[in-house]
Amino acid sequence: MKCGVVVFPGSNCDRDTVYAVESAGGEAFYLWHKETNLRGADCIILPGGFAYGDYLRTGAIARFSPIMKSVIDFADKGGLVFGICNGFQVLLESGLLPGAMMINKTLKFLGQDIFIRVEETDTPYTHDYYQGSVLRIPVAHFEGNYYADGDTLNLLEKEERVIFRYCERDGKISEKGNLNGSLNNIAGICSENRRVLGMMPHPERASAPILGKSDGFAMWKSLLKYFGEVA
Repeated sequence: MKCGVVVFPGSNCDRDTVYAVESAGGEAFYLWHKETNLRGADCIILPGGFAYGDYLRTGAIARFSPIMKSVIDFADKGGLVFGICNGFQVLLESGLLPGAMMINKTLKFLGQDIFIRVEETDTPYTHDYYQGSVLRIPVAHFEGNYYADGDTLNLLEKEERVIFRYCERDGKISEKGNLNGSLNNIAGICSENRRVLGMMPHPERASAPILGKSDGFAMWKSLLKYFGEVA
């Protein structure tokens, strides 16, 4: 499995992401935002950070970078695309996933470990988890408050496209466990074909014991298993 990790001006989790993929046994390489050739990548990852300084609106400028046309074409043809934090925001701005991000309900930047519950395991990114698994994973965002209109929310729920929800330590879905105020406690969603995933928490920052947490590691193993590279 080859993962192309897109680097925008301001990306700061690109190296972490490459390290996580390689630690799981995959191959990863960087794709500069001005490139248009995805170089045979099996999966494109849009990492966290502050693309183009997030001027105007998070992800709004990155959406028009040269590489994103190739990423959108890749996704439209069934390619795997994984957006993390700022990468999720870029996917929303690109129309590859529905909805938008608003400022956190606290009106403050959130940088801490939180808990999320795995809602669905039938995606290339989550089939190595059990449904209902509770993961401790960091967040680092100011605009992570997921919003969508009622019809969109109903569709996401009906099609079981909410992949992660913010929760309490014991897995309870509550306002207390929803630090940024996202509707329906949404922490991550997928596309209709389940091949495009966006999530605000950072699994690459929870993928090694040396970091004190490794609950995110199974996402990278899931991808390798999807391509039949590990048993």
